[in-house]
Amino acid sequence: MPRATPTSGPRVVLVGPPGAGKSTVAAALAERWQLASRDTDTDVETTAGKSVADVFVEDGEPHFRALERTAVATALGEHEGVLALGGGAVLDPATRTLLAVYRDGGGVVVFLDVSLAHAAGRVGLNQSRPLLVGSPRAQWQSLMDARRPVYEEVATVRVSTDGLRPVEVAEAIETTLREQRVAEPGA
Repeated sequence: MPRATPTSGPRVVLVGPPGAGKSTVAAALAERWQLASRDTDTDVETTAGKSVADVFVEDGEPHFRALERTAVATALGEHEGVLALGGGAVLDPATRTLLAVYRDGGGVVVFLDVSLAHAAGRVGLNQSRPLLVGSPRAQWQSLMDARRPVYEEVATVRVSTDGLRPVEVAEAIETTLREQRVAEPGA
């Protein structure tokens, strides 16, 4: 089935692990396309009135995930720019269903893939990442091992961010989408 620009919702949704560059790539891509960018982690922080890390510590992961689920559903329904999802948002079955409906309507979900070596430098694997407390490198690898199949399941395309600046990743996304359109029957 040919992919067209979705009739409603985001122009593109970015998913991937911590350190993939979802927020910065969303901003770079939005600037290139003269659209707004939106990040569901920022939406959660606005709703909660505190940082994601503080929500995890003070209210617990289940509360964070509930806020995140609502933020994703809202953004998919009303945002027409570039949308970055939090790294764990795709773990929620309801969110995966919403992404499937979005994809079926012509939407594009880009899995920003990154290796541990490149993610480490970007996130510093520091304590401000609530799920990376303890042994950050081992925790990141464990998260990625568990989440990779889900990222691949929800994505329509995959773009590696290793060794690339955000603007270069944005260019790679554009190139991939252009090549995908050309390769489609009837394009």
